[in-house]
Amino acid sequence: MPEKNAASREPSAPQERVLDARSLRGLAHPLRIRMLAALRHDGPATASQLAQRLGESSGSTSYHLRQLAAHGFVEDAPERGKGRERWWKAAHDGTVFDEKLIYDEDPATRGAADLFLHEIATIHTQEMSTWLGNAHSWPQEWRRGSDMSDFTLRLTAGQSLELIDKMHELVNNYRDLPPVEGMASVRVHTHVLPRTGETS
Repeated sequence: MPEKNAASREPSAPQERVLDARSLRGLAHPLRIRMLAALRHDGPATASQLAQRLGESSGSTSYHLRQLAAHGFVEDAPERGKGRERWWKAAHDGTVFDEKLIYDEDPATRGAADLFLHEIATIHTQEMSTWLGNAHSWPQEWRRGSDMSDFTLRLTAGQSLELIDKMHELVNNYRDLPPVEGMASVRVHTHVLPRTGETS
């Protein structure tokens, strides 16, 4: 079949895992969240490789990989297996958090939701700090191609959701672009949140 040109290419939707109460409790551990992020961003790895990357013991990463596998977040990567060490890969491209989990009747689920969201916020902060600490080593074109902006708008909750949906749609339009020289993995963070005491 002929290949579609860039103008007619349909953006592919990411494979996402929608969290329910059970899977959330299985994921809501700081190391598990970081391990899953590492597998999604950097590709398949062994427990030993993840341990070295994250400053943990291989026994700890092995245990938490098995827990992630039990809840369907990671799976074997047999195509990478060489020797006796087991390779793992992420089972999905991303995770969708259901806001209803914040209001779940089970205190354990609410606690897991709180931990999960705070850990994601911590990861975003760490990624920003890492970029700022290393930005001097990147070409100037990448300095111009990075962004750290914030805006204040007056919106209803419905308008805010509309804005989020449009931003996500725009970002997804840049998935699976044809490979060209100079490409790098780019992390895009979006934070849309009301200011405390600002409702009217």
